[in-house]
Amino acid sequence: MDDGTPLPPPTPPRSRNPFRRLYAWILTWAHHPLGTWALAFFAFVDSSVFPVPPLFLQVALSLERPRRSWWYATVDLVGSILGAVIGFLIGALLYESVGKWVIETWGYQKQFDRFGSWIHDHGFWFTLLYSFVPFPYKVITIGTGFFGGSLPLLLVASSIGRALRFYALAAVCFWGGKKAKDFIDRRFNQVLIGIALFVLLVILVMKVGFQPEPSKPSPEKKAALGAGGGGRTLMAPFGSWGF
Repeated sequence: MDDGTPLPPPTPPRSRNPFRRLYAWILTWAHHPLGTWALAFFAFVDSSVFPVPPLFLQVALSLERPRRSWWYATVDLVGSILGAVIGFLIGALLYESVGKWVIETWGYQKQFDRFGSWIHDHGFWFTLLYSFVPFPYKVITIGTGFFGGSLPLLLVASSIGRALRFYALAAVCFWGGKKAKDFIDRRFNQVLIGIALFVLLVILVMKVGFQPEPSKPSPEKKAALGAGGGGRTLMAPFGSWGF
């Protein structure tokens, strides 16, 4: 019997595209009571042990609730910097038991080997730049601790680079809001291809411009020299780290 109550909209058919299904699932976290905590957790572990980039969750939460975009960016930033401290301590104190497992398990050995040749000469600017672009951030945090970098400068450079990244995304979501979400929904495949091409471009630029210096020791040789040879100082002075 029709009582005049409008019927709910029909449920859209489930997409066969696994990436679109993943995108739809991430969007559901915007209305989950633990959505903000999940973002903080992902940002924290991505900086230290597991490759779970918080960027996608931040964008999804912000697109669903544009007025909270700046808050989500702040949560992402704080979680990331707290995780950076843990990553640094893993590199400085627990590399053989934890850090080595992280680097080798997720296939970051090549990036890690190259990192040592940059840490003292270009540490600040290297960290600032690669905290902003798509680069395994845990390589920076663990590598800084392992190769005797400065924790204060790691936090300063990372805070600037990560803030630029997270708040730029927040600005797009805040002012784009519903239009940005509608655009992604309508042109999902094109957006996905665009992201893939951008990441590929960044990887190519890093391979060309990020070359190791052969005179520097590898992590294995560095470990063989012992903690005294590398000078793993948790609070090294600012001026000794390529500022």
